[in-house]
Amino acid sequence: MRVLRIGVAIAAASALTMGLAACGGDETYASVADKVKGAKTIVVGTKWDQPGLGLKKGAEPEGFDVDVAKYIVKQLGGGEDVKIEWKESASSNREPFLANGTVDLIVASYSITDARKAKVTFGGPYIVAHQDTMVRADDTTITKATDLAGKRICQAAGSNSYKRITDPPPDGKLDLDAQLVGAANYSECVAKLSGSNLDAVTTDDLILAGFAAQAAASGGKFKVLGDPFTDEKYGVGLKKGDTKTCEAVNTAITKMYQDGTAKQLLDKWFGTTEGLTLPTAPPTFEPCA
Repeated sequence: MRVLRIGVAIAAASALTMGLAACGGDETYASVADKVKGAKTIVVGTKWDQPGLGLKKGAEPEGFDVDVAKYIVKQLGGGEDVKIEWKESASSNREPFLANGTVDLIVASYSITDARKAKVTFGGPYIVAHQDTMVRADDTTITKATDLAGKRICQAAGSNSYKRITDPPPDGKLDLDAQLVGAANYSECVAKLSGSNLDAVTTDDLILAGFAAQAAASGGKFKVLGDPFTDEKYGVGLKKGDTKTCEAVNTAITKMYQDGTAKQLLDKWFGTTEGLTLPTAPPTFEPCA
């Protein structure tokens, strides 16, 4: 997809104006919502390595985030089918991808934070996840987060989730003296938990639920404690200033909960996970800005 620059005078007049080119054409659109209706095509960024949320197994990724993105895009298109090009969007490249037009929107366990809101306009959130803890299903020694004192927990590279266990406020939460076991990513954390090389994995509950379901499919058994201690608002990332699409996304999310699609998708991807409470109503939306 090629992003065409709009005139300097127009850009100076309004920081909210953006040029979005239709793939294979020169026509530009003022917002992603306009592009969806006009070009009938869109580029969506998702994770490709998180089971249950966004995991690429074939030609396209699959998961809750992917299905939410499909629903939202169809609603943006007025209920008509829209061609989606999927783009892997890791945590490190989400803001650049939106800023330079590599993707039109991102649905990728993208937590809304004040720091990110300075660079990105967020629709939603479409769900609020919570940091929780996953242990082996037969473990009766850990029933709540505070039981992790003295236990072996995973320290996934690039993630700060462990700090909420081990550090005091403001950066941490529980200030427990847990033992850290290093891993390259959460897939390795789960493998170490399965092999009894650590006692618990702690991160967002939906990420844990995805891994628990994946393990169950191959005979493994984990449980999520259901003892959340943070709020992680998963939003739809848009180029900064695209408030028109943000408002349309929020309308789509509201409808997704009202017509039962949200419940259907949550049950589909996370309904079998022990200890996970799934929402039944849309979260309170952040202001579109």
